[in-house]
Amino acid sequence: MREIILCKYGEIVLKGANRSAFEGGLLRELKRRAAAYGDFHIYPGQSMLYIEPLHEQCDLDGMYEAAKKVFGLVGLTRAVEAEKNMDSILAQVRAYLPARLQGVRTFRVDARRADKSFPLISPEIAAEVGGVLLSVLPGARVDLHQPQALVRVEVREKAAYIHASQERGAGGLPRGSSGRALLLLSGGIDSPVAGYMMAKRGVALEALYFESFPYTSEQAREKVLTLADKLCAYCSRLRVHIISLTEIQQVLQKSCDEAYFTLLLRRFMMHLAERTARQIGCRALITGESLGQVASQTMEALCVTDDAVSLPVFRPCIGMDKEEIVQISRAIGTFETSILPYEDCCTVFVPRHPKTRPQLEQVLAELQKVDFEGLAERAWASREVIPRSL
Repeated sequence: MREIILCKYGEIVLKGANRSAFEGGLLRELKRRAAAYGDFHIYPGQSMLYIEPLHEQCDLDGMYEAAKKVFGLVGLTRAVEAEKNMDSILAQVRAYLPARLQGVRTFRVDARRADKSFPLISPEIAAEVGGVLLSVLPGARVDLHQPQALVRVEVREKAAYIHASQERGAGGLPRGSSGRALLLLSGGIDSPVAGYMMAKRGVALEALYFESFPYTSEQAREKVLTLADKLCAYCSRLRVHIISLTEIQQVLQKSCDEAYFTLLLRRFMMHLAERTARQIGCRALITGESLGQVASQTMEALCVTDDAVSLPVFRPCIGMDKEEIVQISRAIGTFETSILPYEDCCTVFVPRHPKTRPQLEQVLAELQKVDFEGLAERAWASREVIPRSL
């Protein structure tokens, strides 16, 4: 019995002349992940990708779980391959499906005849397969409207495939098909979700973490690296760039009006983020801000923040409430790490009464009290890079 993985495209099928570029990116990502699970033959055909193990030692279970997190695929299933004749198809139905349909009381069979030279049409294929299933599944019956199990038979160019357990894929677009961007990754709930959402749109991620030792701990750094590792399940690999803000925060505390502290700090952060992004070839910045969530995320405060950079700033969480963000965080496996009680740099020297409706002119006037270029240059000199991958 030859079992393989069938992967269904998402938006890629709507692409025109550049479709091959998207397919190529998807194939490269799947092949990169497959290396950890054995030797697989991965190839496209008729709006679908095939993942075939080349020997019995291949870890098909591991490959299947990895493929479920690859952006660009909307559906996956394990299937058994049969020769393109009804005797072979029905033999595989008898051998393969009973174990996968244990306890199922109702089912439906859908057939697709992509190879139009096959002598039976789709309803005829479905009827024959359904008859066999009724004979091998005692007590089961056909339900065309709300079946417990949907059995599919697909007659394609090379062979016929039988399966009964299609699952949702990650959706979106393949890694890197929409360019590269720099994620400002804190230890909170929002920024990993923002990174995931942009990775789903085909963006290859780099990450930037701002630390403030000794006000932030080594545990806070490890927490962020763990979040980066969890994002790698979806984006495959990324580098975490780390910059120290300790001196900047100390100088701002001594020199500037406390009410503007967070806004001034964020302008430094955005300046350093843009410098990092341009050096490593990123075309945009990504943040986890949600409109109105905290004082620095009012419309006026965001305008002050954006004025510090010329690169576009993507904020995929901007219109979401906290519960919506938490739901995604739980789904992608970052929530439990994000809520660990280790402070990030934005919680150091928090003003008692922060400005929520700042005027840009006032913020720039406060910034004149410090040596912006000198502070930024010394912070930049602290930068280190830690690569993370699957």
